[in-house]
Amino acid sequence: MSSPLLSLGKQRLPLRVAQTPVRYAGRQESGADPKNDIIRRALYPSNIRNRASPVGTWRPDVGRRLQRAIPSAQAHETIERAWFLHQRHVRRTRMAELQRKFESMRNAMETLRLVAPKLYAEANKEEDPRARSPREIDLLKKLKGPEKKAVEARIRGLFPRELRIPSDTPPRNGWTYEFTPVALPS
Repeated sequence: MSSPLLSLGKQRLPLRVAQTPVRYAGRQESGADPKNDIIRRALYPSNIRNRASPVGTWRPDVGRRLQRAIPSAQAHETIERAWFLHQRHVRRTRMAELQRKFESMRNAMETLRLVAPKLYAEANKEEDPRARSPREIDLLKKLKGPEKKAVEARIRGLFPRELRIPSDTPPRNGWTYEFTPVALPS
């Protein structure tokens, strides 16, 4: 389990020094309007390869700092094994929680099947959300404009899109008293 970062200290790699930022290598400065160049440089700083960047795209001192913090390969492997052990414990805890939730849901569905078979059958009925009944097709032929779009956009079984998202504050313009949703035939 040796890390490639630990092997950096054993070999001395020559630093590649580029005098031109990689992003602007083939680009010429536009002499007409320096504002664009100033804005571009402010938004997209150069990434010259011999400088550590603040966003961490190139840091030449990582290998040296790692070797200073973790002096031996054995210590590094011990830390890696401890990290993998921690990840395994977290994964097992999550899986146990998911299994507990699944069993609880399965028990609730079994209780529903025993108590109310009709509700159980309705809850487990598979339905194609795109299928339309003949009454809905006739209604769609009569509707025009936004009402037709609202009916076509509504997917059965999902939360209606035209309802307002619940929030802590009331709307700025108050209540829409004239709103009537398109009644689908049942």
